[in-house]
Amino acid sequence: MTAAPSTLPALDRRAVALLLAATLTTMANAAISPALPGLEARFADHPQAALLTRFLVPAPSVAVVLIAGWAGVLADRLGRRPLLIGGVLLFALAGSLGMVLGSLEAILLSRLALGVGVALIMTAQTALIADYFDGAARSRVLGLQISARNLGGLVSITLAGVLALMSPMHAFAIHGLALLILPILWCAISEPKRPSPATTAPGAPPATTQRLGLGLWAIAGLQMLTTICFFTMPTQVPFFVASHGIKNTAIIGSVMGALTLAGMLAATRYSTLKPRLGHARLFLLGYGLMGLGMAVLALAPGLAMIFLGAALVGLGFATVSPNFNEIALRAAPADLRGRAAGIMTTSVFLGQIVSPFLTLPMVRHAGYSGTFATLAVLLGLAALVALLAYGVTRGATDAAERAY
Repeated sequence: MTAAPSTLPALDRRAVALLLAATLTTMANAAISPALPGLEARFADHPQAALLTRFLVPAPSVAVVLIAGWAGVLADRLGRRPLLIGGVLLFALAGSLGMVLGSLEAILLSRLALGVGVALIMTAQTALIADYFDGAARSRVLGLQISARNLGGLVSITLAGVLALMSPMHAFAIHGLALLILPILWCAISEPKRPSPATTAPGAPPATTQRLGLGLWAIAGLQMLTTICFFTMPTQVPFFVASHGIKNTAIIGSVMGALTLAGMLAATRYSTLKPRLGHARLFLLGYGLMGLGMAVLALAPGLAMIFLGAALVGLGFATVSPNFNEIALRAAPADLRGRAAGIMTTSVFLGQIVSPFLTLPMVRHAGYSGTFATLAVLLGLAALVALLAYGVTRGATDAAERAY
């Protein structure tokens, strides 16, 4: 491993390259959102136009869930660099192909191919962060990774909205920006030296079973549950805002912008907060902020409180998100980091897919306020569990110090 514990990521060209790659991952789902009404109108003669145009947004997530685990295996066996560069190239080609395709079915297939590219990018990128950086430097890059994803989503939605004014098909061109990143990745990213897998005693379980323990699956499950709660924001909040009589799409977009900008700011502070608070108290802070934001949304009488609630949820989610990857990558052996990164990538996108299926029935049964209130209670309980975990850990540490 070529770790660099003391290198400032802002001055490390490898970190810059990896963060540029991170900006692509949110773009995959979000970029064509402004073009959806135009695409539905363009293919109005198709009997399933309404359904298929809406499915174009989550389609890459479906491919990621199916592919990310295998991408992790390939990253460990073939190397991270070829997967990252190949993923970015596939992202650019498959994403841009929508400009020239003449049917919704063909566009849908291109979106699934785009998801394969995203799976390769996210898995290789996360594994490379662990390979290149240790300690505080790794914490900082993982925090900046969340900021880069938010920035990529914000910029891509804005640019795609401008392109969609000319033609809804033009919005697909935004994916071609990935080609600008390829030369940087080619020059900056080198394949880390891969350690030899540890030998396994005769009769012992296979290495992947033995050395990727239940802890990794537990943190992946927690990340998925957190994503399910968070993804209520992009899937339900636009309709929640409209239920207040606000139909202006620019205002609805600005609410989502507040969510994204708050997340960008919070994620940049992760490396500063992590040494002071540790993982348990970061979970306490993040889930507390998310729960408070959901409570504000549940009680919001108007637009100002909706903005506040969205910003609080964004702050909380960006506070807990880097925690997941750091814990997972620290626990995984160096030669299995690709698999660990694949599992964590799968958990994020699986949460995105599942979220609407769980929250839409809640909205129909309890309304938007009831749904946000329920999520506020669940996130508050998560914060309480984090507080109890911190108390247990702190108590054990104090007891060990007294014994010593």
